[in-house]
Amino acid sequence: MTRIKIMFGHTAVSLMALACVVAIAAMVWGAPLWCWALMPLGIAAQMLNEYNLHRHVFHLDPPKRQWAFDLLYRTHYGHHDFPTNHELFFVPLWVALPVLAGNFLLVWGITALLGFDAALWIATAIVPLGGVLTFLSYEWFHMTAHLSLPKTAVERHVTRLHNQHHFRDFNKWFHVSPGGQIIDRAMGTNIDTEALKKQQRIAFIRTLGMKPDDPRLLAARAKFAKRYGLSEAEVARAARG
Repeated sequence: MTRIKIMFGHTAVSLMALACVVAIAAMVWGAPLWCWALMPLGIAAQMLNEYNLHRHVFHLDPPKRQWAFDLLYRTHYGHHDFPTNHELFFVPLWVALPVLAGNFLLVWGITALLGFDAALWIATAIVPLGGVLTFLSYEWFHMTAHLSLPKTAVERHVTRLHNQHHFRDFNKWFHVSPGGQIIDRAMGTNIDTEALKKQQRIAFIRTLGMKPDDPRLLAARAKFAKRYGLSEAEVARAARG
């Protein structure tokens, strides 16, 4: 119950789950049966989407302008800075919904241009059904990786890999969903067992290579501290590294 309360207490997760429920209801009501077989395409596409967003967007080099830095801090930098803060576990609403809408319109548009009569149902099966179910799975396993509680074997495996990303090398293991390590291996962002034994924790790991007292970090922490329940002691400790 703890995990369900934390996860669905977040607006973006709840709205994405609602979108998935609506998609299922719509598919049951009117979609051709063969469209259900397209769900795996949505799963695969979302797993690639997860990897690419995490690696190429969420881990962009820190912007010099504070407003841009603050956006990335809220999107992901802050989660590395305070990895156990529940409010920073999840993708923000203003990221999740535009990505959902954009992907849906893209798939719908392409399939319509290709002349598929069931273009709307194809897009529904791939994006708000297969894609969003995968997104919810990602959020569940990601949240679980950061909580100290009993875990299944799969959850412990995900936690071990994700901890390497947070506490060993933030340039490795960008995936979180079970099975996603295949993508990391294909892209060369995994850490093999032997290399892990020799590799040292990289400098300033929790601040993605920035000095903990970087002025941009200090400003972002001050801006978001109240919103995310960060105490003065936590903020001061983060600045000391």
